Amino acid sequence: MDVGLIAIGAGLAVGLTGIATGMSQRDIGAAAVGAMIEDESLFGKGLILTVIPETIVIFGLVLGILLFTTIPAL
Repeated sequence: MDVGLIAIGAGLAVGLTGIATGMSQRDIGAAAVGAMIEDESLFGKGLILTVIPETIVIFGLVLGILLFTTIPAL
């Protein structure tokens, strides 16, 4: 029972952070493209601002890996 709950927790950690990152990147990406249409020199700033939310997924992945390493051997 405990192993299943740990696996569900790890899956939720990665899955929910992925969904949240996708939602934030959608809005940031749309704004970045709109800004680049106005001024092409904003490409670098738009790219950086689009990549920043990816750290949320990395944190979720690290948490998922940490949870999987705590599963006791059967």
